[in-house]
Amino acid sequence: MTDQREVVIVRWPGQSPSAAAGPAALLASYHLRTEAEKGAAVADVDGLPDRYRAEILDPGTAFADAVVLVALSGDTAVGCLVVTAPVGGRSEVKRLWTDPAFRGRGIASGLVGAALAHAAEIGVSTVRLSVWKWRAGAIALYERLGFTVVPSWDARDQLVCMERAV
Repeated sequence: MTDQREVVIVRWPGQSPSAAAGPAALLASYHLRTEAEKGAAVADVDGLPDRYRAEILDPGTAFADAVVLVALSGDTAVGCLVVTAPVGGRSEVKRLWTDPAFRGRGIASGLVGAALAHAAEIGVSTVRLSVWKWRAGAIALYERLGFTVVPSWDARDQLVCMERAV
C-alpha cells in the first residue's frame, strides 16, 4: 500500500532538515530511467555521464541559477522539477520526475503548475521544455496543461520541444 498523506510542493532547499537530501534520489531515478529508455542502461549513478552525475551529487551547484521544486509527502521527496533562470523572457522546465509509487495523484501536474506560477511571479512570458518522444504520458500531460509542440531548439534525435505562454 502506498502512502496517502497530503503532498506539498516546496522550493528546495527548504527549511526541513529531513528533506535536505531533496531531489538527489529523484534525479538519480530520472537519469537512470532515461538512460535505460535510450538503450544505454547503466547499473548505478557512477555509470551516468558526468553532467548528470554532477546534478545528483550536488544539485545546489548544478542548479544554482534555477529554482528546484520538490513535492513532499511528509518528509519524503516524491517528485521534482527544475525551472531555469529566464533568458530572453523564457524559462525552461527540466527534470520533471515523480516517484513511480506516487504517480496518478496529480503530483506532476502540481509541479508544473507551481513552475508556471513561479514563472509568472518573475515576469517570464514563455515556458518551454523538451521531452523524449517515447514519453507519451508526459507529452499528454504537457498538452493538457497548455503546452504545444514547437520547432526543435535541440539537435538530439527523438526529442520533442514544447512551450506555452505564461
